[in-house]
Amino acid sequence: MLSGDDGAELQCCVTVEQLNLSGQATRRQVIRKASVILGRNEFQEIILRVSDGKVPQNYPLKDFKLFTKFARDGKCTIKLLPENIQLLISNCPSDRLHLFLKTLSIKHQARLSCKPLSGREKLKAGLPRSFEAISPLQQKDIQKVNELRSKDAPKGLADRTNKTVAGTGQQVKRSRSETNFSPVKANPSKKPILSLPSRRLNKEQAAVLSAVLTGKNVFFTGSAGTGKSFLLKRIMGSLPPKSTFATASTGVAACHIGGTTLHNFAGIGSGSAPLEQCIELAQRPGVLQHWTSCRHLIIDEVSMVEAQFFDKLEAVARSVRRSTQPFGGIQLIVCGDFLQLPPVSKGKEKASFCFQARSWRKVIQVNMELMEVRRQTDQSFISLLQAVRVGRVTEEVTAKLMESAYHNIERDGILATRLCTHKDDVELTNENKLQQLPGSVRAFEALDSDPALVRTIDAHSPVSRLIQLKVGAQVMLTKNLDVARGLVNGARGVVVSFETGKHGLPRVRFLCGVTEVLKPERWVFKSGGGIHMSRQQLPLKLAWAISIHKSQGMTLDCVEISLARVFESGQAYVALSRARSLEGLRVMDFDPRVVRAAPDVLVFYSRLRKERLLMQAFMDDYLGGSNKENSW
Repeated sequence: MLSGDDGAELQCCVTVEQLNLSGQATRRQVIRKASVILGRNEFQEIILRVSDGKVPQNYPLKDFKLFTKFARDGKCTIKLLPENIQLLISNCPSDRLHLFLKTLSIKHQARLSCKPLSGREKLKAGLPRSFEAISPLQQKDIQKVNELRSKDAPKGLADRTNKTVAGTGQQVKRSRSETNFSPVKANPSKKPILSLPSRRLNKEQAAVLSAVLTGKNVFFTGSAGTGKSFLLKRIMGSLPPKSTFATASTGVAACHIGGTTLHNFAGIGSGSAPLEQCIELAQRPGVLQHWTSCRHLIIDEVSMVEAQFFDKLEAVARSVRRSTQPFGGIQLIVCGDFLQLPPVSKGKEKASFCFQARSWRKVIQVNMELMEVRRQTDQSFISLLQAVRVGRVTEEVTAKLMESAYHNIERDGILATRLCTHKDDVELTNENKLQQLPGSVRAFEALDSDPALVRTIDAHSPVSRLIQLKVGAQVMLTKNLDVARGLVNGARGVVVSFETGKHGLPRVRFLCGVTEVLKPERWVFKSGGGIHMSRQQLPLKLAWAISIHKSQGMTLDCVEISLARVFESGQAYVALSRARSLEGLRVMDFDPRVVRAAPDVLVFYSRLRKERLLMQAFMDDYLGGSNKENSW
């Protein structure tokens, strides 16, 4: 792992500005590759050290304000009040910046409980100058701040807290879009209880992240529910935002990771044109900028990317970046499960998988497989799914799935969601079921950033432009709202009433036991030209039926599946693996013949595992039998 994982150090771009009394910069220094370290001096005071690799500059953090509205984009501003200096941090990996700011805020608040030394006391102490990086956040720091928050803080302390961290008082001059915000708010009595980050990476996930951070071109895979999307988001949060582009094979998958489609990024249409023409298309102003500024390219749901398109991209990358290195020197982080949905065939010709591309072995340096399933906890159901994944249907598997047809999975007026192989069946089922309900329809129209781009927004958005609901409508959440309470993407519920008033928001009772009034949420998408689009809409969709394609990445509480019309390898597996448990699953008209795994993919995974075992044996020999974690 790189240094700075303890929250005390950042590698980023820093602009240091000296401000005049009206808040305008009179002097500015830009350090493109800066190291920012949080430390303590000889008096245990918190110091911010900014270094360009030559002469470090130390800034005492006594009275300061934080501006963190754009921390998700890797940006924030620290304004030092007495000195009238501000440090503008940018192009910082967002996860690291978040941990750094949390460490800074908590350590600072804990420090406020200590009485500061006067200038005279410091002189008398006669200590030699020193600087030591601050220790990582520990439970004792969190405990100390939580205790301070729970007490009625003395007025002096509350005043100092307001002044230094919360940023009440004079605003720093900013564009209208940036507002003053701090991770630690002013009123100690109303603060939430703080805690250390709970969900950590397991060993396999940590090994993948380690390979990515050492600059390797990585393909990581794993069955459904092994935490691929969770890991991908952690990888994105660990890379510099300006040079990292997150893409996926479909609009909905791209929306899940806050990126764009691979086709949008590439700017070469379907890629079926001759190479020379594709290179010309990629050299258009908006598109070329992507190709040249990209240093890390993430591709999610790679199983649906066709081999020819991958080869075309690789050749375009080398040409437009004027580099002979594989993929033009861009680091690739590729993720997906080839035993799930295959590429869509064009015409009569069967589409080839991405790993069959001529350039695949030349480009991908590390192949890794996540084995620990996190979605399901029942070991026998996990074993059943693993058998279906590789197309192996034993008598026991058949018996269990046929038996599930009699499962009574409806509860509290919440019916099972039917997973369909065809999109038309989904729309027809949902429309008919809604019409059959008594009462009047309530329509909710989305607020789109650009109505002219509605088709592009539709392709990326997990919610429709128009949502029609009635009391009794079966619905599904399309966004994680509160994971701890079970309000997650795919959570099932039923509309029980509508609020009075002009908006008439729906009140939904969920299977997890929570009843919630749902307000519109915002989704932000990126198009190929770097334009940001957004849709504001209720985070709901009708859930009598949903397509298998649209269910990817979801975990469903109660699901009914008809596999009679399965037409692709892996489709039966994708459908079955959406279920959280066998008890919450009902399979109608099960026929073992619909369970298929592509033979080419089975060979690829078999080879991948053999290579991993050989590498493991070699490493064990090389290290003298000691099993060192994350050895690369």
